[in-house]
Amino acid sequence: MFKNQMQSLDKHVNMFMDYMFGPRDPRVKGWLMLDSYLPTFLLTFFYLITIWLGTKYMKEKPVFSLRIHLIIYNLGVMLLSLYIFIELVLASWEGRYNLQCQNLHSANDADIRVAKVLWWYYFSKAIEFMDTFFFILRKKNSQITFLHVYHHATMFNIWWCVLNWIPCGQSFFGPTLNSFIHVLMYFYYGLSTIPSMQPYLWWKKYLTQAQLVRTNLL
Repeated sequence: MFKNQMQSLDKHVNMFMDYMFGPRDPRVKGWLMLDSYLPTFLLTFFYLITIWLGTKYMKEKPVFSLRIHLIIYNLGVMLLSLYIFIELVLASWEGRYNLQCQNLHSANDADIRVAKVLWWYYFSKAIEFMDTFFFILRKKNSQITFLHVYHHATMFNIWWCVLNWIPCGQSFFGPTLNSFIHVLMYFYYGLSTIPSMQPYLWWKKYLTQAQLVRTNLL
């Protein structure tokens, strides 16, 4: 019975999304987590409920150090961001993409290549939920601002929509720039967890300036 209810809910949710945005791009049909909106919605719900319950749970608990976990996590996200950046640069160059206005259907293999790496960009938004979970475990509640939570929750959902309706074309530009900034950002975060590296992080202000430039461009 529960399975039937979930299938019915899934059907109605996806019918609503199709009604709102129109026909989906057939090139991404069957790709992991794209055919149905429910996985993205449920993961976002899990993210939000974990923040609420996690901060309550950690209120009376000691702080977790997680230094090794943070180094591994930040290195992993940095490498994924580097892959996305390099692959988007190569794919858009191969497809002779236009920085100002790129046709969504340019009839070349580069479109599929861009779409595939943009899927990883979409999926990376779920991985980055861990940013907030680490804040919770380290009791860095001042970092869990409305803007922080709003950004993480909405980006994952926005890119589900992008992948279904505009998986290539001009969609490549934002992730290319953002992934480059993420390479620098997660590299910095990883180094900042190592006390001996603190004297070498003088370039933090330049990273902040780069983030502001990215925000203005996007």
